[in-house]
Amino acid sequence: MDSLDSFWMPFTPNRAFKAKPKLLAQASGMYYTSHDGRQILDATSGLWCVNAGHGRRQIVEAIQKQAAVMDFAPTFNMGHPLAFEFTEKLSGIMPFDLKRIFLTNSGSEAADTALKIALAYQRMRGQGAKTRLIGRERAYHGVGFGGISVGGIVRNRMTFGTLLTGVDHLPHTHGLPENLFSKGEPEHGADLADALERIVALHDASTIAAVIVEPVAGSTGVLVPPKGYLQRLRTICDKHDILLIFDEVITGFGRLGAAFGADWFGVRPDMICMAKGITNAAVPMGAVAVSNRIHDTFMQASETPIELFHGYTYSGHPLACAAGIATLDIYAEDGLFARAASLAEYWQDAIHSLRDARHVIDIRNLGLVGGIELEPRPGAATARALEVFDRCYDKGLLIRVTGDIIALSPPLIVEKDQIDTMVAIIRDALQDTP
Repeated sequence: MDSLDSFWMPFTPNRAFKAKPKLLAQASGMYYTSHDGRQILDATSGLWCVNAGHGRRQIVEAIQKQAAVMDFAPTFNMGHPLAFEFTEKLSGIMPFDLKRIFLTNSGSEAADTALKIALAYQRMRGQGAKTRLIGRERAYHGVGFGGISVGGIVRNRMTFGTLLTGVDHLPHTHGLPENLFSKGEPEHGADLADALERIVALHDASTIAAVIVEPVAGSTGVLVPPKGYLQRLRTICDKHDILLIFDEVITGFGRLGAAFGADWFGVRPDMICMAKGITNAAVPMGAVAVSNRIHDTFMQASETPIELFHGYTYSGHPLACAAGIATLDIYAEDGLFARAASLAEYWQDAIHSLRDARHVIDIRNLGLVGGIELEPRPGAATARALEVFDRCYDKGLLIRVTGDIIALSPPLIVEKDQIDTMVAIIRDALQDTP
């Protein structure tokens, strides 16, 4: 490789990376192979997305076969069989009545699509004044203008002007001292959902179209909702005729031990955003599942032949659909969602064993997700976690850090001895970090 200069890398300190690059050359099962030939155990499913493990032959062959048959087909006023086959298969695992699928290419596009559907739906049913969108502090809904507007991560927002108007935010659910080191759902804080009542009192329900939340906030550092919190949000949304959108880009496809977080929590959203594990990350794809009620309103009330003026060139791309079909087959054939559920307790005990490790001030978990929060270094927030990231990589482990939090989400094929290895390396890296 002659130069690293041309690629402007996303969400990366480019100058530091290019001075000491970490390059991954191959991947198989639970492991990456670095450019210098070292095995790197993957504790993050790539980027929360390779749920079935790397290099699955069934997915590879499906992509190869489809590329040879038809590389691309438009889905504007046209179609191809795989798009219909894939969405039919996907709708079969969707919870409740969320059986209509709009295909995108990423989680960011899925979030923006859901917001646009929410606004268009309210207008379609004669509630055009319902235009406000409610997000949550510390939320991540991708990097489109809609997503960062309802999102709540400061550095993702602060550089890009005033963003969308008519947006408000719920408080996040993190930081209650009595919830420190909670195993699974925290006991305290369900009443934080009542902040939605205050927002309704401020703006009036007649102006609010939708609320969007992650069932478990992942990118901000694994914030698990308190017991009863999501149920309370659903009740308040029903009371005020407000749509509830779950962004399940991370929690979808078995991460919590069920197909979707909506299944695990037993809460019915009106829409679900998904991506990442939808194709095991082999080909980019995202989607929005909407309730039959929302879809049917468009089909029955539209005054124009095109019911929704929205879409993407690559919506339903043939290679992505082929990868998606193969991925869903693997999830079913290997029982990976149930496997994740069976490992959840072992995973919980393993990561909570780090409670006495150096610098650790909190640990959170649900399903096969874990967050280990570190005490920030005075005057140098995030520096300690970044050093732990580097040390883990040097020791043969890929983790993810966000702020001063280690975020873990291994592929659902992980073995118990690999969980033990992850915890041991993290403990050593923490001990070696000042």
